Amino acid sequence: MKRSILIVDDQPEIVELLKLYLEKEGYHVEEAYDGVQALTILKKNREIDLVLVDLMMPYMDGFQFIKEVRQSFHLPILIISAKNEDHDKILGLGLGADDFIPKPFNPLEVIARVQAHLRRSYNYSTESSLATLKRIEAGDLLLDEETFTLRKDGTSINLTKTEYKILELLMSSPGRVYTKQQIFEKVWNDYYYGGEEDNTINVHMSKIREKIEEKPRSPQYIKTVRGLGYKFEKLK
Repeated sequence: MKRSILIVDDQPEIVELLKLYLEKEGYHVEEAYDGVQALTILKKNREIDLVLVDLMMPYMDGFQFIKEVRQSFHLPILIISAKNEDHDKILGLGLGADDFIPKPFNPLEVIARVQAHLRRSYNYSTESSLATLKRIEAGDLLLDEETFTLRKDGTSINLTKTEYKILELLMSSPGRVYTKQQIFEKVWNDYYYGGEEDNTINVHMSKIREKIEEKPRSPQYIKTVRGLGYKFEKLK
């Protein structure tokens, strides 16, 4: 089955370059030149498998676009941008992006990352459908592995795919401490080098706490084990 990629960038030459390489690899490509146009394409064509998005665009920038997409879609989002200060990366990942590729870029690296994210996304969906599905309850939280949803006191909480995978990992083994390396390699299915990977994990943990904790700075559920990693508190 041919995978569909949506490229969102206000520079036509960038779009054409990426399109050339992606089509050569057998992907179907949709094009958009701002966030508003891209959202329209996504809503009309829910067969899009992955999005490549710039941050600096007219009408709706990449940050707002990612925020809007994450309200309804769970597909991988890869940022490609010259706006690559640490706070831009952290904000983009915090809003729900799955990866960040700085401009100027090597098209072959973009292809490799696209393939890796699609492979992870497909494998995760396949493994989940074959696994014994269950519900995990902790306090007022209910994680339903059949519907891939989280509810708190009966109210649905919107999670990104990465946030869901992190929470599922921690909730499946309450009390167990996971190092950042273990979390990254299990959730992202990639090699851990520290540094940037640490920042990525910290941002996602912060976002999850904001969604599930009454007091994110004094978390009840996800505890930081200083010098080691994180654990989901085993509630009595």
